Amino acid sequence: MTSSTTGSTSVSPRLKRTLTLWDLILYGVIVIQPVAPMSVFGVLSNRGHGHVVTTILIAMVAMLFTAISYGRMARAYPSAGSAFTYVGQEINPALGYVTGWSMVMDYMLNPMICIIWISQQAHVFAPGVSYGAWAVFFALVFTVLNVQGVKTSARVNSGLAAAMGVVIAIFFVAAARYLFGHPHDGAFFTRPFYDPQTWNSQTVLGGTSIAVLTYIGFDGISTLSEEAENPRRNILLATVLTCLVIGILSALEVYAAQLIWPASEPYPNLDTAFTFVAGRAWQPLFAVVGFTLVVANFGSGMGAQLGAARLLYGMGRSSALPKSFFGAVDPKRHVPRNNVLFVGVLALAGAFILPAVAGEATGYELGANLLNFGALIAFMGVNAAAFTRYYLRADKKKLSNLLPPLLGFVICFLLWWNLSTKARIFGAIWMAVGIGFGAWKTRGFRGNLIDFELPPEEG
Repeated sequence: MTSSTTGSTSVSPRLKRTLTLWDLILYGVIVIQPVAPMSVFGVLSNRGHGHVVTTILIAMVAMLFTAISYGRMARAYPSAGSAFTYVGQEINPALGYVTGWSMVMDYMLNPMICIIWISQQAHVFAPGVSYGAWAVFFALVFTVLNVQGVKTSARVNSGLAAAMGVVIAIFFVAAARYLFGHPHDGAFFTRPFYDPQTWNSQTVLGGTSIAVLTYIGFDGISTLSEEAENPRRNILLATVLTCLVIGILSALEVYAAQLIWPASEPYPNLDTAFTFVAGRAWQPLFAVVGFTLVVANFGSGMGAQLGAARLLYGMGRSSALPKSFFGAVDPKRHVPRNNVLFVGVLALAGAFILPAVAGEATGYELGANLLNFGALIAFMGVNAAAFTRYYLRADKKKLSNLLPPLLGFVICFLLWWNLSTKARIFGAIWMAVGIGFGAWKTRGFRGNLIDFELPPEEG
C-alpha cells in the first residue's frame, strides 16, 4: 500500500474469516493426505500380525479424543495452535519446553522417514541405482528447494489431493473386480479385523502405536483459527471430522489391501508393500500407485523439512536453542537457511543410520516409531492441558470435560508404551539430552526457556 492511500484512519490489515467448516475439513485431509496408510501398510501388517484395519480404527479413537482436546485448546489460544504453548501456559513452562522438545523430534524425523520411503520405492522402480544414491539425491533436492524458499500453493495441494482421490477410486474398483473374481471362505471378509490364529493384544497395540502415523498433521487445523468462520465451533468440529474421514477412508484402503494380499503371504518389500498389493489387483496400478506415493511423500517430506526448520527457528528466536545459529534468517530468501541445512544433514544421516540399526525391523518402521514417540508425548500434553483448563479449573465439573481428555491421555499413553523397545530407548536419550540442556540453560528450570507468545513473522 502506498503512502497516498494511507491515512490516520487506516488500520493494520487483518486476516479475513473466510474459511468454512468444509474448507477446514478439506485442508485437514490434504495435510494428512488421503493415501496416508499406504506408505506404512507393510510395516503395520508385520507389526500387528495382519490386523491393519483394527490398528487403524483403534488409532482413530485415540486421535478423536485428542482432536477434541486440540479443538478446545484452540479456543483458548486461537493464534498459537501449538502443543508446547498449551502445556506451557496451562500446566508448567518447564513441561511446555519438554513437550516442545518432543515436537522437535517429531518434526525432525518426518523428512527422514519420507526420504527412506521414496528412496526405497525409487530403488524398486530403478534397481540399477542403489538405495543410498537415491537417499542422497532426495535429501539434496529437499534441501536445495527449501533453501531457495520454494512454496507449494494451496491450488497445487488441492490438485494433488484430487489426483490422489482418483487413484484411490481406481484402486477400489480394481480391488472389487479382483476379489469378486476369486472364491473365498466364510471367514475371509472378517479376517482383516480379527484372525484368531494370529491375534495378540500386545502386537495389535504395538501396530496401533505406529498406525498413529496415519493421522499426523490433523492438529494443523488449529493454526487456521484466525481465518475460520465461527472458530469456536468450526475448529473443533473440523479437527474431529477430519480424523473421522481419514480414519474411515484409511480403514477401507487397508481392508481392501488385506483382502487382496493376506498377511500370511510375505511381501517382497515391507516398506513398499502397498504398491505390490495394487499391482496384484491390476498390474498397471503398481506403477501408478508407486508414483502417486512418491509424489505424496516427496511433498510431505519437503514440507516437513521446512516445518522442522521453522520450529527450530522459533525455539532459536526465543533462546531455547542457540540464537545465533538457529534464530538466524537468510536476508535474501527470508528462510531459516541454517536450520534447513541442519535438518537436511540429519535427515540424510538418519536415512543411512536407521536402516543399519533397525535390526529385524525396517529403517522406515524404526523411524515411524521414533516419530510417534515424540508425537504421542505432545498428544498426551494437549490432553493434559485440556483436562487442566476445562475440568480442574472449571467452576462446574462436567463429565463432558473430563472423559475426552482423560481417555485421550490414557490411550495415547498405552500406545506410547507399546512402541518398539529401540524407539523408547532412542527416544529416552533424545528427551534426556533436551531436558539436560533446558535444566542447564535455566539453572534448574528456574526461568522460562521458551517465550510462548512469539512475535509475528514478517511477510
